[in-house]
Amino acid sequence: MDSTAIIYTDGACSGNPGPGGWAWVSLAGGDIREGYGGDKDTTNNRMELQAAVEGLKAIKARIAEGSLDPRGIEVRTDSQYVKNGVTSWIKSWKKNGWRTASKTPVKNKELWESLDALATELNARFSWVEGHAGEAWNERCDLLARKGVSEQR
Repeated sequence: MDSTAIIYTDGACSGNPGPGGWAWVSLAGGDIREGYGGDKDTTNNRMELQAAVEGLKAIKARIAEGSLDPRGIEVRTDSQYVKNGVTSWIKSWKKNGWRTASKTPVKNKELWESLDALATELNARFSWVEGHAGEAWNERCDLLARKGVSEQR
C-alpha cells in the first residue's frame, strides 16, 4: 500500500471551443482505476486542466477512505500547458494577482486554483509525456477523453 501513485491525464475537444472530454487513469495501490467526463461547450485547455483536477480528486478520495497511502504522487500529462502552468507559471500568476506577464487575466483561473490546491495538498509532482507516441496509459486516456467528447454531442 505504499508505492507511488501515477496518474495519467488527457483532455480533448472537437472544435476549440466545442464539445470536450477529459480523462484520467491511475496506477496506485496495486490496481488501475479510470474516470472520464465532458462538457458540451469548452476548450481543449479546460479539458486538460479538468482531467488533472479529477485525477487528483480521485486519489485524494482513496487516501481519505484509507485504501491508499502513496509514497508519492506523479501526474503524467501530455499537455505542456498543464505541466508548465502548475510547475512554473502559476507562481508568477499568483504573485501578480492572477495576471499573465502581459497583464491580462489568467484564463481558466478557477481550474488553476483547484489544481494548485490539490497539487499542494497532495505534494504531487508533474511530468510531461509525449502524446500519441504509443505510451499505453496515455493512449488509454486519449481514448477515454475522446469518448467524453462523443458523449457531449
